Amino acid sequence: MTETQVGIANPTVTDLFGVAQKTGAVLLLMNESRPWTGGDGQLHELQEKFNAYASFILDGEMTEAHPELKGRSARIELRCRHLPSDQALALLQAIHDQLELQAIKVEVVVASWIEGGHFPDRRL
Repeated sequence: MTETQVGIANPTVTDLFGVAQKTGAVLLLMNESRPWTGGDGQLHELQEKFNAYASFILDGEMTEAHPELKGRSARIELRCRHLPSDQALALLQAIHDQLELQAIKVEVVVASWIEGGHFPDRRL
């Protein structure tokens, strides 16, 4: 049996899709649990996942499938367990800048495991 890849390793799957209760914005969440190696493969996966999410929003697929979301703002959030590498941060900044022009917010949340079994969030 083949194991299905999750997170940024699989750009064809939306990791989490919903509406933020506080703001009413559409939230598309992606996960990266692996350490950031700075390698081209991982950066390519990150770019492909963001491309898929942005396309879902900008090409009208989202509102076609969910007409009740028409007119809502959108946010793409990357949740990762490790601080992104310098190369990943540079790519994320470029993605942020491009999507901001399309009125899509981008946030990166780094959660570090600590004693007591919870992940405090650190937003970049």
